[in-house]
Amino acid sequence: MNMKNYRAELTGVFGDPVDGNPTGVAMEAAFAEKGLNYRYLTLKVLPQDLEDAMKALRVLHMRGINLTMPHKIKVIPLLDELSEAAGIIGAVNTVALLEDGRLFGENTDGKGFVQALVNKGLSVADKRITLLGAGGAAKAIAVECALAGAASITIVNRTLERAKELAATLKEHTKVEVACEKWEAGHRILEQTDILINGTSIGLHPQGDQKPDIDYTGITSRMVVVDVVFNPVDTHFLKEAKKQGATVVNGLGMLACQAALNFKLWTGVEPSLSVMEETLGREFA
Repeated sequence: MNMKNYRAELTGVFGDPVDGNPTGVAMEAAFAEKGLNYRYLTLKVLPQDLEDAMKALRVLHMRGINLTMPHKIKVIPLLDELSEAAGIIGAVNTVALLEDGRLFGENTDGKGFVQALVNKGLSVADKRITLLGAGGAAKAIAVECALAGAASITIVNRTLERAKELAATLKEHTKVEVACEKWEAGHRILEQTDILINGTSIGLHPQGDQKPDIDYTGITSRMVVVDVVFNPVDTHFLKEAKKQGATVVNGLGMLACQAALNFKLWTGVEPSLSVMEETLGREFA
């Protein structure tokens, strides 16, 4: 007689603040669609409690966890192994508890970005990229674009020193050509840009009426313009790019692709990306 299994496999996210994190709804929908007895817990973990929380991950035999602010960097000394990208980026957003008990750290932010473009029939290989911002998301995107074969990346940031720090990381670990520009009001985008990326949180709800301060007339119809902001889905940044005839890609695809990568890392199963995208889309409709 087969015993019934009443224990669900646990995954989730550690963060503070974390109440507004929407990942759980997409994960739960994808688990249900695949018939997996998994649960995704949205857990408030204060900075001083992170080490205890990571110990609890092992104690509770959780399959893995996402990390959001302020834990993405501070978690690294608590892990046993990092992926190549996570090591270069210096931040982790996903941890998997391996069969041998080791904790493996990955960063799926940039991978999700690249995959979202691939799903649209687009590639970063041999492309000239202009990246607005040099923070956490921008750094992950820059590293993955470089590893995926981008020809060049121009980093535009208000604090030039921070842009130079990211440039130095890219030069040390990848073969991509890198340049830095100080972000001034009405910044003019380089005409040779193939892909323009807003790697900042400008325009994120509840500041959905804002957009990056650039000269939008510099965007051309041959450019692909991508926003990492997913709420609202159709940002003012993308609306302005559409007016110039550019191909636009919203942040929802990146968010769903990142979640899908986490899903497979924890379960070994390929999730339904459409289920994840549709579920997240309803959250931000």
